[in-house]
Amino acid sequence: MYTTALDSVFERKAFRPVTNFSIPTIVNISFTVSAILNVVWDNPFISWNPEECDGISKISVATKNLWLPDIFITEFMDVDKTPKGLKAFISNEGRIRYKKPMKVVSICNLNIFYFPFDQQNCTLTFSSFLYTVEYISLGMEKEVWEIADTSQNIIQTHGEWELLGINKATPKKSVGTNLYDQIIFYVAIRRRPKLYIMNLLVPSSFLVTIDALSFYLPAGSESRAPFKITLLLGYNVFLLMMNDLLPASGTPLISVKEPMELVQKLPGPRETELNGCPGSTRAQQEDKAQKQHLASLWVQFSHMMDTLLFCLYLLFLATSIITVIILWNT
Repeated sequence: MYTTALDSVFERKAFRPVTNFSIPTIVNISFTVSAILNVVWDNPFISWNPEECDGISKISVATKNLWLPDIFITEFMDVDKTPKGLKAFISNEGRIRYKKPMKVVSICNLNIFYFPFDQQNCTLTFSSFLYTVEYISLGMEKEVWEIADTSQNIIQTHGEWELLGINKATPKKSVGTNLYDQIIFYVAIRRRPKLYIMNLLVPSSFLVTIDALSFYLPAGSESRAPFKITLLLGYNVFLLMMNDLLPASGTPLISVKEPMELVQKLPGPRETELNGCPGSTRAQQEDKAQKQHLASLWVQFSHMMDTLLFCLYLLFLATSIITVIILWNT
């Protein structure tokens, strides 16, 4: 019985449901950050008395039988994957409520200067594609603070971002000689830094500290060079783990080459005597003493260079940290 009564309305689904085409249809919009779009409008051709219909004051109707406002999100960058065959709820007064679950992949210009303690401002612009202000007027079903509270309760324990607040503006959009109604929502979000502190800042700070302390190893220590190489390999592995842009099959940044003998083994005095050259022992001792003196000079020079590099390293770290703190505070 009810279907038969609504057949005449369903046949007119291609037309905007108004009794006077000079009066715009008011479409109220609401949404949550969890990607549920709620659209409400009135259809003056649908109404009934609940007392005459067994107390029924609300029915659900397939959206394919209804005229739907063509509300879209300007920043939407993906194919609409909303499930097909959704239903809309119609009250006995002709008010239609259509809830559309959708995943919005939108443009949002991110400023990552303060990463991972950054805050971002994204926009969601709701507008009509076909109908100008003479035919559709957009309004709010709920207040902005209600939308913000609902969204915060939904996403407070999910995702990487924390919702700070939502504001709105209602400027008109001019396209040629046509004027379209639109609502712009400004969504302020803040990144949750805990994950990046534990996986990025703490390991990198540990590596920098170990790198600074490695300067206290003696310059002539045999374990200093392997320790530095191991530390550089640690940096390399850390960057490979944290940087998704590097190819998985890429060549390593640091590789070990075979050690080369820089100083040949000198023959000892006993070996020299066995070779039949006892007269050259004193000359060899003088040559050995000269080489030891030259080696001590190189050790002193290496200590001076090591101290200079250590000071420059600490100066670079301090300057970098102070610069970042000053820029963040400005």
